[in-house]
Amino acid sequence: MSKVKHIALIKFKELITQTQIDDLFSTLLEISENIEGIEDYVSGQNTSPENLNQGYTHGFVMTFHDVAARDKYLTHPEHEKFKSAALPLVDTVLVFDFDL
Repeated sequence: MSKVKHIALIKFKELITQTQIDDLFSTLLEISENIEGIEDYVSGQNTSPENLNQGYTHGFVMTFHDVAARDKYLTHPEHEKFKSAALPLVDTVLVFDFDL
């Protein structure tokens, strides 16, 4: 079985505060530590000097043990709760998964 990298790039709405952003990523960290099958989680703000981020300012990467673990996360109640809180703050999100 191959591991899965789950990448999300986020454009927040204009009036969102840094505190709101920090709270969202803290919640994701908690989720990553509590849902079985998530092996790693990292997040951060874009720092690339290439100017190719197309307005996406933040992102995170989760590594899942396998496809089944990723699929369990996607429908997990904690993930659904997170999405309900996060999506009103987000202008757009790009999600990209690939197998290792």
